[in-house]
Amino acid sequence: MTVTGHVDGPGAAVATVPAQASRDDDARLDVTVVLPCYNEQDHLLKEIERISESMDRSGYRYELLAIDDKSTDNTLQILQEASLRFPHLRVLPFARNGGSGTARRIGTQQARGEIVVWTDADMTYPNERIPEFVQLLEKDQSIDQVVGARTSEQGTHKMLRVPAKWLIRKIAERLAGTKIPDLNSGLRAFRREVSLPYLRLLPPGFSCVTTITMAFLHNQHTVQYVPITYSKRSGSSKFHFVSDAYRYILQVLRMVMYFNPLKVLMPLALWLLAIGGGKVIYDVIANPVRIATNTIMIVMTGLMIGAVALLADLIVRSRAD
Repeated sequence: MTVTGHVDGPGAAVATVPAQASRDDDARLDVTVVLPCYNEQDHLLKEIERISESMDRSGYRYELLAIDDKSTDNTLQILQEASLRFPHLRVLPFARNGGSGTARRIGTQQARGEIVVWTDADMTYPNERIPEFVQLLEKDQSIDQVVGARTSEQGTHKMLRVPAKWLIRKIAERLAGTKIPDLNSGLRAFRREVSLPYLRLLPPGFSCVTTITMAFLHNQHTVQYVPITYSKRSGSSKFHFVSDAYRYILQVLRMVMYFNPLKVLMPLALWLLAIGGGKVIYDVIANPVRIATNTIMIVMTGLMIGAVALLADLIVRSRAD
């Protein structure tokens, strides 16, 4: 059944969605495909057709939840017209722009499917393979999330994005203690019930995909990666290299601090204490009656960071998530 709801801003989405759009046991489905849409009028219909055809062939009971993030073109009109053709399409318009992370968070909260799929509407991801991702979760109950690991980079600012994303991914791997083939892929499927405690952590922007990956990994949820092709996007990119790269790094550090602060703070504290200890020995040998002020500052800084690390770890371990 096709339903068109209205959201009075991202923060009030749950309260204002019509009753028939709520998650109901009688309307429970196998899969919900969450599709954030912002100014995608030129290719949106092709993406809806591609997803619908592949899901129809799969035999899964599904819904395609398309969220219009207050587009300034005809995206919403196209979605509303498409809802007459595609019986599994549900349209959820925002009253103001909230960002792709907000759309994915609210879409997951409103999902009727046991498995939620995140993807984009810009023709970059092989959305015809969505049933394959769902099958992996269905066949192996030990897997909680399946991520499409891109084998190439086709985005804008390619010369800058490739090394920057490699560096961010290596930082994340170091902090998470596991290999991450693709940290911020927009195509993924996961169990809705597993994701619910972490939805409140999602930022409004693109780094929401990084957040959900780090949240699953830090809580010992199994994440499987499947190689996928990545096509050149249709339409204009919403990615801003400097600001979004900064947010990606910040979000990785934030997630590690949230789940395992010792990983971030304790190595720095121990290095400072080691340097300070070595400097104390040098000062005593060079000038037996005096320890330099900078040596004391290094040692005290290491002690303070170590104390903060232990306190943060205590808070994390006593927190009930």
